[in-house]
Amino acid sequence: MTLTVEARHRLGSFRLDGAFTSESGVTALFGRSGSGKTSMIRIIAGLTRPEDGKVLLDGEPLTDTAKGIFVPRHRRRFGYVFQEARLFPHLSVRSNLTYGRWFAPKTGGAGDFDRVIDMLGIEPLLGRSPAKLSGGERQRVAIGRALLSSPRLLVMDEPLAALDDARKAEILPYLERLRDETQIPIVYVSHSIAEVARLASQVVVMRDGRVDAIGSAVDVLSKPSTEEGRREAGALLEGTVESVDTLHRLATVALKTAQLQLPGTAVQPGKRVRILIPARDVMLATQKPEGLSALNILEGSIRDLAPADDGTVEIQVDCGGDIVLSRITALSVERLALAPGKPVYAIIKTVALQP
Repeated sequence: MTLTVEARHRLGSFRLDGAFTSESGVTALFGRSGSGKTSMIRIIAGLTRPEDGKVLLDGEPLTDTAKGIFVPRHRRRFGYVFQEARLFPHLSVRSNLTYGRWFAPKTGGAGDFDRVIDMLGIEPLLGRSPAKLSGGERQRVAIGRALLSSPRLLVMDEPLAALDDARKAEILPYLERLRDETQIPIVYVSHSIAEVARLASQVVVMRDGRVDAIGSAVDVLSKPSTEEGRREAGALLEGTVESVDTLHRLATVALKTAQLQLPGTAVQPGKRVRILIPARDVMLATQKPEGLSALNILEGSIRDLAPADDGTVEIQVDCGGDIVLSRITALSVERLALAPGKPVYAIIKTVALQP
């Protein structure tokens, strides 16, 4: 399923002017607050009529200002999940979920309900009231309600922003199941690189109302960081789990030409995984270091350097086709005489990695 968006719209002094096309899977709209993410998603959802532009789903015009077309939001058959779950407090979890089915075509049945309940792990919650749920549980119910409306597209506007780290860790595996087990395309708004790295197949970076970059998650997130993602910046790598050491609780992942060891044993051999390597947790050396506790030392060469205004430099290191990002001081760059093409070793803290 293909979503095509072109939007030009003014909100006071803010001007939105952006366009992108996404296919199936998760397309993340990423950027700092005020970059235009929510304005763009409101236009996609039919909550805002743009001054100029169009929204097409598989060629069907939902908005086309040139032709005077604007399909209202309740006829777009989109599912919506917001920062707050927005459950009906006077209804049980089961009743909140069945409310979503009122908006679905009459072809669905009990199997659809049971599948969604199982996928989101909310069967034990059905008899409870929303007041008796944790934040993560409420969001899972909100996602279930949206899915039971049989949406053609799922729109998720920072669904984890109101949750603490523990609740985010609770709900992310369910979002991965949603991505992997349904064919519903998802537009996911976030300013968290960790969320985007874990969930998105395509990333649309927005800045000051415009599309600043667009591409696969691996390509976009492995470039030197933008201002809005500087603290979380890192490289996103993909690999296959080769083995799991249950004694030391480590998994070995094969990259293109190298290997990484990751903490934990939750992954299974043969599984494809993504690894986000924070730039702040990567050191560089011009000689292979010895006597270190670090388990991951990758050999490579410098591909690019990007100085920042704060006295640091973000460096892309090509490790046999996998790009690792490191952020070090400008003084360290001078002392090591780092330049494009120079051989280096990237030293990565194992405890900083998560598949």
